[in-house]
Amino acid sequence: MMTTIRAYQSEEFGRLCQIHDPARRRELALAGLSEAFLPLKVAAGREGLFEYQLYVAEYDGVAAGFVAFTEEELAWLYVDVQFTRRGIGRALVAYALAHMNPEAVIEVLAGNEPALALYRSFGFEITKTVTGVMPGNERFGVTCHVMQRQYGHSGAGCP
Repeated sequence: MMTTIRAYQSEEFGRLCQIHDPARRRELALAGLSEAFLPLKVAAGREGLFEYQLYVAEYDGVAAGFVAFTEEELAWLYVDVQFTRRGIGRALVAYALAHMNPEAVIEVLAGNEPALALYRSFGFEITKTVTGVMPGNERFGVTCHVMQRQYGHSGAGCP
C-alpha cells in the first residue's frame, strides 16, 4: 500500500469533511470536549483552513487524510478513522515539516496522547501549556500544549 501527498483540489471538500468530522470527534473526546464539535463545513471558515497550505494524502488512490500548515505552524492534521495506523499521519507530518521553518510550532489539545506521541517521534517537545478558548468555537475553554521541534533532530520521524 502506498501513500502519496498532493495539493488539495477544491472539488474534494466533501471528502475532507468525511475525513475531518469523525476524526475531530475522536480528538475532542480524548480532550473531554465532545460537546465542542463543529463540522468542517463550519470550522473551515471560522478557523481559516484555506489560509494555510493544504495537502491531501492518498492511500492507494483514496484521499485518506489532510494537513494544513504555514512556514511557522502545522495547524491541521486529520486522517480518516478507517485508515489509521497505516503511516498516513506520519507521511503528512513529514511532508509538512519539509516545507516549514525549523522553529515551527504545533498546538495539541491536552489529552490527545496519540498526537503527542506522533509529534514527539519527529523531535517535538512541549514548550508550554496554555489555556484559553477554542478557536472557532469560543464558548468552550481549552487547554493546549504548544510543541516545538528540538534542534539537532534528524526529522526522519524516528523516535
